[in-house]
Amino acid sequence: MTAMLTSGDPFPEITLTSTDGATIVLPSDLTTPYTVVLFYRGHW
Repeated sequence: MTAMLTSGDPFPEITLTSTDGATIVLPSDLTTPYTVVLFYRGHW
């Protein structure tokens, strides 16, 4: 397990698959330097 992020740490690059099947690479696919990312766990 990796260490938690602390203030000033860069966001690590991660690849996600959206609900429509598109691939999103964070943070390189972001268009602005300030973004809120919400992770929804879905239906159990």
